[in-house]
Amino acid sequence: MNSGKSTALLQAAHNYEERNQHVLLAKPAVDKKGDRNIVSRLGVTRAVDLLLTPDMDLRQSFWAIARERAAHGKPIACLLIDESQFLTEQQVDQSLELAVLDNIPVLAYGIRTDFQTKSFPGSRRLLEIAHSLEELKTICRCGRKAMFNGRLFDGRFVFDGEQVAIDGVEVTYESLCADCYFQEKAKA
Repeated sequence: MNSGKSTALLQAAHNYEERNQHVLLAKPAVDKKGDRNIVSRLGVTRAVDLLLTPDMDLRQSFWAIARERAAHGKPIACLLIDESQFLTEQQVDQSLELAVLDNIPVLAYGIRTDFQTKSFPGSRRLLEIAHSLEELKTICRCGRKAMFNGRLFDGRFVFDGEQVAIDGVEVTYESLCADCYFQEKAKA
């Protein structure tokens, strides 16, 4: 959280397009922030090409769009996925098939763990099969490296509940170092 993942994704898209290569942007539909857009905290917004529901086959959905774009002279050079922690394990495997079998680079941006420090199924599978990993760091309110995501409900930290509760009126998140996370957990 707050490490610039969406900004990095949008920069990667810009880098490809600056070289006259076309990208396809995707995100899981469960991410309601920005509706059908990828939204950077810096204010940069861009529409996604593929909004993935859990029942969708990522590889087939990619190729349905890629064939159409190629027919119009715009072949897809790369798939960029935001909020990849919300992918299903099958969709992560399908992204690996795209990368290996179809030779399409796939760059997936997401977080490892939820507010209870448990991995998301999509993140766990990505960690198991990714060709490479790059950690984007952010800092805690105390200035140390943030490792955990604290969930706030009505301004108070909570440590129980469903794994997925996208930002809303009452639910927000704060990036915390391990010390601050456990201090907040002790108060709860």
